[in-house]
Amino acid sequence: MTKLFPSDRMTRRERVEATLNHQAVDRCALLEQLSYNPRVIADWTGKTITGFDYTVDDICAVIRRTCDLVMPPVAPRGTARVEHNGFVTQNDNWTSWRVSRPFTDEHGAAAWLRRQTAALRAAPFDAGRIREEYRNAMLALQAKIGDTVILKYSGTGFCHAFDGMGLEIFTFFQLEYPEVLKEFLDASAARELRRVHAVADPALSPVILIPEDFATKQGPIFSPEFLHEHHFPAVRQVAAAWHEHGVKALYHSDGNYRKAIPDLMACGVDGFYCLEPNCGMDIVGLKNDWPEMVWAGGVDGVDLMERGTPAQVRAEVRRHIRETNALETGGMFVASSSEINPPIPPENFRAMVEAVGETGAVTGR
Repeated sequence: MTKLFPSDRMTRRERVEATLNHQAVDRCALLEQLSYNPRVIADWTGKTITGFDYTVDDICAVIRRTCDLVMPPVAPRGTARVEHNGFVTQNDNWTSWRVSRPFTDEHGAAAWLRRQTAALRAAPFDAGRIREEYRNAMLALQAKIGDTVILKYSGTGFCHAFDGMGLEIFTFFQLEYPEVLKEFLDASAARELRRVHAVADPALSPVILIPEDFATKQGPIFSPEFLHEHHFPAVRQVAAAWHEHGVKALYHSDGNYRKAIPDLMACGVDGFYCLEPNCGMDIVGLKNDWPEMVWAGGVDGVDLMERGTPAQVRAEVRRHIRETNALETGGMFVASSSEINPPIPPENFRAMVEAVGETGAVTGR
């Protein structure tokens, strides 16, 4: 058993599973995405890093020292402009954006999505090969991060459609071509369900993340009727498929999606990740309102983590743990609401980690 803190009594896997199952924990479990902040990587590895000159192995070294549950690490993107299938993307080390698309209106977007649907339906599917590749990749990553648990992704295709088009084109497209959208989403969900049944294995990880953004700071982008028709059915199917194999499913969206929480709960998801307090998504209120769900990512990643002090970060983490009774009831992962992005000072990330160790059952809080 590798300890993050001397007082740890549970293994990381035991702590993650207890959190998911709403059981008491020795301390709250830490969850993060640590791929993007060179100053944080330098702080925990002791290396001198210039710009984004670090590797996945460096990220994994930080994961081993700071996380109970982690999203897979990714290498810096570089700064090249890349063309793929007609899309031109500009990379900027830790982020990227689309410069242009192979279409300029809803009619071109419909033709593009029809091609995507045809490709999904025609693509070969070798369950044995997919299972072996997934397992090998998980075990290879596990060897690099020690006993930290891996949080992989399982998408429905929803974001692929509207992110690929951009919201303006998508708005006109979905009004004029609802049948094209439905055909793509059905094909995408069907493909993902086959993949889930091929790869799902709770021994590799007891939890996955369904990441599908659909909200702004003000609320959901789409109407309840649209989500019930075009998104929630796939979420329900994908969550049920993972459950069939004994794996929990968390749901992710940025923004304020509070209005949609009851509908997503009805889809069978086990909890939610990425809770932006400045958008009305305070983790204390959410966990206390829906204690049967798992909550993660409630430490404000912008105003607090980027601009606050270590003392303020510590105070907020303690508030989350104490005011939700998370030590006694599980159900909460401590994590930033925005991942550990480059503007976050290393001392603030260190304060978040250390506050978890300082606010544990062993220390009496």
